[in-house]
Amino acid sequence: MQQQLNELRALASRAQNRPTETGIPRVFMVQGSIPEHELAAVYDPMVNLILQGGKTLTVGDQALDYDPATYFVMSVDLPAAGTVRPAADGSPYLAVALTLNAAVLADFFSVLPDPATQATAEQGFSVAPVTPELLDAWVRMLRLMDQPADIPALAPAFEREILYRVLQGPMGWMLRDIATPDTALARVNKVIQRIRREFAQPLAVEDLAEEAAMSASAFHRHFKAITSLSPLQYQKQLRLLQARKLLVTAGQNVTAVAYEVGYESPTQFSREYGRAFGLSPAKDALRLAAAIKMRLIIQE
Repeated sequence: MQQQLNELRALASRAQNRPTETGIPRVFMVQGSIPEHELAAVYDPMVNLILQGGKTLTVGDQALDYDPATYFVMSVDLPAAGTVRPAADGSPYLAVALTLNAAVLADFFSVLPDPATQATAEQGFSVAPVTPELLDAWVRMLRLMDQPADIPALAPAFEREILYRVLQGPMGWMLRDIATPDTALARVNKVIQRIRREFAQPLAVEDLAEEAAMSASAFHRHFKAITSLSPLQYQKQLRLLQARKLLVTAGQNVTAVAYEVGYESPTQFSREYGRAFGLSPAKDALRLAAAIKMRLIIQE
């Protein structure tokens, strides 16, 4: 496995300290330190392979640590906060990821036999040790960066192999549940898409439960199990993340932002923002703006 890891590290070393396109559909990579506000975000469903250094991802009240030669699967859109760290020898954090696409998964599973047993776990994210077979599929996928003419023909095959290797591991059930409309995960995911679209609007849990075709109590239980958040906590996280983005990138004032993301009280907004990010909205925006400016100066 070490030889495969070394080759993957060499291939991914051209990444920047932000999600970097590879030219391969749905595949991106990242290297080095990543600004705090970029790691606090809504993460798309993905398979993420840590190659060097480590990462801690906090979702709700759960914190998961990822080290080299581990991968994590995220099966639904999740608001989360993260930190990355270099390797013990000072080598920068390095990772590659494949964004999961429900249509690709459905097509993939259409040619596979049904599993003999169905998993009963529900959590929408977890971590597992990588296998030599999974690493080998990733190596061949990233080699395509140097063979762009081969991408249309070979990338779909390598993507399916990566999915197949994940399917064989402890988190394979997540992939099946994404592509199976009747599972609790798929029904909760449908509601998550609505919350993402309408996060600034008042949402009643009873209405969300009806859309998921569940009782209110069952919906709340499944939603919490999958996302580690209640539906209203999930909505609140979306509002606060969007507010932070508006404060930093658009330069809007605190009151205007509070109303735009759905708060009726700017005071409540400031209180919940400070609880989430450790500073008042105005002070946090100033701190992040200064950090972004310094980063641009260093890059120059």
